[in-house]
Amino acid sequence: MYLGIDLGTSGLRALMTDAAGRPVASAEAQYCVQTPHPGWSEQDPGDWITALDRAMDQLRDTPGYGQICGIAVAGHMHGAVLLDGADQVLRPCILWNDTRSAAEAAELDATAQVRDLSGNIVFPGFTAPKLLWVQRHEPEIFANTAKVLLPAAYLNLHLTGRHVADMSDSAGTSWLDVGARDWSEPLLRAGRMRRDQMPDLVEGCEPGGTLRPELAARWGFGKDVTVAGGAGDNAAAACGTGVMAPGQGFVSLGTSGVVLTARDGFHPDPATAVHTFCHAIPERWYQMGVMLSATDCLNWLGRITGRSPADLTAGLGDQLRPPGEVTFLPYLSGERTPHNSASLRGGFQGLSVATTPEDMARAVMEGVCYGLRDCLAALRSTGAELDSCLVIGGGSRSPYWVKLLATVLDLPLHLPQGGEFGAALGAARLARLAVTGEDPAEVLTAPQIARTVTPDAALRDGFDAAYATFRQRVSDMI
Repeated sequence: MYLGIDLGTSGLRALMTDAAGRPVASAEAQYCVQTPHPGWSEQDPGDWITALDRAMDQLRDTPGYGQICGIAVAGHMHGAVLLDGADQVLRPCILWNDTRSAAEAAELDATAQVRDLSGNIVFPGFTAPKLLWVQRHEPEIFANTAKVLLPAAYLNLHLTGRHVADMSDSAGTSWLDVGARDWSEPLLRAGRMRRDQMPDLVEGCEPGGTLRPELAARWGFGKDVTVAGGAGDNAAAACGTGVMAPGQGFVSLGTSGVVLTARDGFHPDPATAVHTFCHAIPERWYQMGVMLSATDCLNWLGRITGRSPADLTAGLGDQLRPPGEVTFLPYLSGERTPHNSASLRGGFQGLSVATTPEDMARAVMEGVCYGLRDCLAALRSTGAELDSCLVIGGGSRSPYWVKLLATVLDLPLHLPQGGEFGAALGAARLARLAVTGEDPAEVLTAPQIARTVTPDAALRDGFDAAYATFRQRVSDMI
């Protein structure tokens, strides 16, 4: 048995799989995000430990639970957990969607060699600028920082007692030489950090340590449970969906939006604001375009109207409609690809006294799709080829939204058959590889496809024109 842990922004999910990789049972536990100031986003790492304990308690009575022999963690990327010399947390973790360090990110991004070595723009959400912000605004905490761990690496520390992180997660720090897959001395110096403050690096499918005896005893496991290196959340999702080779990819309609494709080598193009990261298996990389607010835009509209997203969109049905008269710019938290702007903000245009909440919901869905089209265009500009994609994430449960997205992207979208195929499954697969040493190609396979949604040819031109209008309105803002 294997255990995949998906450490998400709003909750933790634990998935048990059997020796053949089939899901057996899962459990979830939620926690909160703190926003003490506008643009800040923080979390108490202790909440992750509590959530893990709660999830393990839920799984305890599952047949085969005591035979778990491998564990891996997939975590939300870029977060900064600062530890003192005794591994005590010095301050709340600064999360991926925190934009306080925009000035520090711009400074690092303009530093010689940073883009060349990291393969990426230094975005405000990345880890390195967070530490520069701490140095300037919380100097005592910075002076006492002995280690900086990403969220998944902090759970690895809890599980193994070791400071260890995988390549895919570490690629989002701006401290890693992404092509060489090692910490970079020039990047560390630029970020005022040292190699001894970094965790040890392993590949995501390699052993990263052994479960601590006290945890093994408390959870009822054997003595030699392997903990794999794990992965960043999107790399783990790629492992769960079998996105390993060029031409394979997925679109994620989640809290944030992602268009991701595997690459056959290291092909960075920072100017596009495309993310170029190590994959969770050796000698592989992937690229993705990222928008910071996707389904979160519809959640936001639900909060301010007092209606659930499902209620707001219920009247749309399954039949795709032409573009609406209202345009929505989906930049509630700034944007990464392709604009790299922490200050960019969202808004509606074209509102009238006749506009209804349903009209606004439809505009939100269209705006998110236009943002994802921006991401796809940026990916293609780097040489990536995508002729079709899987579609995953909470938004993929809306038939209307998937049909809209396929038409805006002009790309067939494959809906996986019901079941597990995301980050938790990807983590469980990495745990299996770390234990068995199997060929990743035999384990990291694609899911069965339930159905394929094709673009609506009759409405393609209309959405192309609406996308051009969207692009012009964004250009007028920047």
